[in-house]
Amino acid sequence: MAEKSSSHKSKRRKLIRRCIYGLLIFNFILLVIILLVFAILHPKKPRFVLQDATVFNLNVSAATPNIISTTIQVTINSRNPNDNIGIYYDKLDVYATYHHQQITSFTAIPPVYQGHKDVNLWSPFVRGDNVPVAPFNGLALSQDQINGGIQMVFKIDSRVKWKVGSLVTGRYHLHVSCPAYIPLGNNKNTGIWIGSTVKYQLSQSCSVSV
Repeated sequence: MAEKSSSHKSKRRKLIRRCIYGLLIFNFILLVIILLVFAILHPKKPRFVLQDATVFNLNVSAATPNIISTTIQVTINSRNPNDNIGIYYDKLDVYATYHHQQITSFTAIPPVYQGHKDVNLWSPFVRGDNVPVAPFNGLALSQDQINGGIQMVFKIDSRVKWKVGSLVTGRYHLHVSCPAYIPLGNNKNTGIWIGSTVKYQLSQSCSVSV
């Protein structure tokens, strides 16, 4: 009886090992196929353009510490330049920075699929109320007040998956940076007035890294 039990356990171990080896070989072959497809198709990064920014509120305090409040709606254009590759965007987080310091909270754009050569247009609001500016940015902010404008960067953080036919890859980090010069005081000569707000046409290309 002991010999039969030992033989049965040995067969089970061999079967489990074969299943594991089979799964490893299958995954390896699948990975090779995906890499070959990508090498042939040469996937390109999506392209982003910051089209405009509508300023509802942009206040900079001269007190110490310097404080900034912002309510801005940005219009962002995203294009998939690939002929045969689709892009799945997980939730996109949009926010604004000043000299590498985040000055607004995250605004989420829902997940979306972008087909071949498709274009998406998003118009999220970014907000920050009474955000203290880091001491090392205080001098730059004071100078911006004198110059009458502020250099901000609108950023998008997300994860993307590439779709080739029926194959979908794992997630990759997507980082987008869109620089924008926003005048302080909403000067009529630099924007289009809309009631108590002002809209700036920017058409600024964004840097993209994946």
